[in-house]
Amino acid sequence: MSQRTRRVVALSAIAVLLVGGQTAASGEVAGGHRPGDWPSWTGDKGGSRFAADERRITPRTVGKLSLKWAFAYPKNGFPAKSQPAVVGDGIYFGSPDGKFHALDARTGAARWSFDLSTVAPRAVVIDGPAVAKGKVYFGDTNGYVYALDQRTGKLVWAKDTEPHVAGQHTSSPIYHDGRIYIGASSGENVSPDRTYPCCTFRGHIDALDANTGDLAWRYFTVPEPKAVGTWPSGATRYEPSGAGVWSSPIIDENTGTLYVGTGNLYTGTTGDFDTLLALNARSGAVKWKQQVTKADTWRLLCGFPDSEGYCPGQKDGTALDYDIGATPNLFTVRGRTYVGVGQKSGVFHAFDARTGNPTWRRQLSVPMPGGGLSGIQWGTSFDGRNIYAATNWGNPGTLFALNPANGDVVWQTESPADGCTTGGAAQHPTVCKRAHTPAVTSSPGLVYEGSVDGKMRVYDAKDGKVLWAFDTIRDFQGVNGLTGSGSAISGNGGAVVANGMLYIQSGYWPNYPSDHGNVLLAFGL
Repeated sequence: MSQRTRRVVALSAIAVLLVGGQTAASGEVAGGHRPGDWPSWTGDKGGSRFAADERRITPRTVGKLSLKWAFAYPKNGFPAKSQPAVVGDGIYFGSPDGKFHALDARTGAARWSFDLSTVAPRAVVIDGPAVAKGKVYFGDTNGYVYALDQRTGKLVWAKDTEPHVAGQHTSSPIYHDGRIYIGASSGENVSPDRTYPCCTFRGHIDALDANTGDLAWRYFTVPEPKAVGTWPSGATRYEPSGAGVWSSPIIDENTGTLYVGTGNLYTGTTGDFDTLLALNARSGAVKWKQQVTKADTWRLLCGFPDSEGYCPGQKDGTALDYDIGATPNLFTVRGRTYVGVGQKSGVFHAFDARTGNPTWRRQLSVPMPGGGLSGIQWGTSFDGRNIYAATNWGNPGTLFALNPANGDVVWQTESPADGCTTGGAAQHPTVCKRAHTPAVTSSPGLVYEGSVDGKMRVYDAKDGKVLWAFDTIRDFQGVNGLTGSGSAISGNGGAVVANGMLYIQSGYWPNYPSDHGNVLLAFGL
């Protein structure tokens, strides 16, 4: 089967009346999940990453968290990136070896696995799934989006949503009102080949029918690229291109508005790059958009010596790579709704959700040209009281609590100074960084953030004090019979807190040397 052939794989429709292998409970909500579940990347549609119904893991009990089980991945050179979804007594996630798994969330016992190679050879799931209406939805590195039966793992449909060969899904899907919303990104601009005809990828956000996978609408972030000349090597030069949608969309159910951020350009100067988009969820029409960086054209060659001719922004300082790679949050202050989002420049932006007018901005780290590694990477959290944001290579990376009314810093806690001199990271001083790649998560009274030093930490939401830490850079015996090894706590997502359990993926760049693949770890009281 051709990897790039557009097709739909359809099976006979089966009415799924079970949730997580059990009959629907009286407390079940419309999406087929219950309070305490974590059914999508952000936990809820508004992007809070706040486990509002968590009552077992508290500031008084968090110190008693212990490892309950581990699921080990085969060693194949690909890091663990797929943040799990937890619904009922099931946990759902992708594996670096091209499989998608459903396990018992309490024990790690296998339920079913789906092999992506039956649809798209060499594909891997690096986004987090969404579980809704008896189906599990996710994208892959080949640009396919899938719907599996939640109970059996059988394929319901698969759609190749990406017209470009380099397109992929780092964006995690969200379910709303019968549709799946997901963004598309690409690694086309990271080719070191100077003879490559850069670039033709166009970022886009798609709305798909949740039952069939059919495209309802598509919003492109840049105009169609056109040949405009040649690069110094003689390769054809195309403009504009890029502005991939790396992050996951959120939905304001009250207004039917979809919010999502976009990345930098690869070539050219026009398009919705480094922009927060507010789109009509039903039609895809623009309600408003806010561009937070006015010039940002970057490709990998911008970091190479003697590459000025391949990086026009290098000379004028606009080769920045200041993506909005983080997912937005909706939050309310005195009855008014705002939408905030972090940027790789280290700035957190807050806008009026209805009009898009800027409300406040807060610089949390010094921007880092040509890579954007110093800023906010994957996402932030809002618990109804504070906004929690973490900077990555922020010299050092720091966790912040911000006042949602004005962005004032309530407290800030640096990644602990001993992070690289204790535990497994101490054996690899050239690899370790005091940095925060993962998205932040919160639950009542607690904030969860992992580090590149391989340690997962839980902080007191009142003052930022570390209440619990676990070093993952060591070997773990997996419930699936393999041995796995921890590494940097994974980005592309963050901690998942659901039904009295804490789940994390350990295995991200930079990867600590090991003879084993990475691990999914499950903690409980």
